[in-house]
Amino acid sequence: MGILKDGYEQAAMSLAPLETDMTLEEFLESDLEDYEYVKGELILMPAASWEHGLISARVFLRLGTYVEENRLGAVVTPDTGFQVGERVLKPDVAFLATAHLPDDTSRACPVPPDLAVEVVSPSDVFRRVIEKTFAYLDAGTRLVWVVEPGSKTVTVYRSETDIKLLTRNDTLTGEDVVEGFSCQVAQLFE
Repeated sequence: MGILKDGYEQAAMSLAPLETDMTLEEFLESDLEDYEYVKGELILMPAASWEHGLISARVFLRLGTYVEENRLGAVVTPDTGFQVGERVLKPDVAFLATAHLPDDTSRACPVPPDLAVEVVSPSDVFRRVIEKTFAYLDAGTRLVWVVEPGSKTVTVYRSETDIKLLTRNDTLTGEDVVEGFSCQVAQLFE
């Protein structure tokens, strides 16, 4: 094996889930900020690429500005954990309607977001992105946007069967979850 291949294998191993005997409640009380908790496993969330950060910021700024101006709730960054069934997940951007805002803001949000946005990173395993998407939907998230920098597309999920692929020429909307919000898909990649 060459050095390059060994490096990739080491990177893949370091991103592999870590089994833990920690319960969901113990994780919620912990200060493990660089991890998501998924059914008894800790998933390391590595530092994002520059491209990932720019795209996430564009989504956050456009969505956050609209939500704040219209007093619809809150838009948060990927530092925020959400209890999603038996998981604690950290979407890249998330919206929570005013009616669902938690009283206790000192820990992870006890309810799933109304809208979750996942920006696919080079280090992401696509299967895990889809698993997270369906976990959000199963837990009550009403809308999930999966933003794919490589193809410059956004896949909009309402359910496991209501899925829409948007390209650069399409308009991304908040549908009935963030009513009135819209932007051109191309704006997220410029």
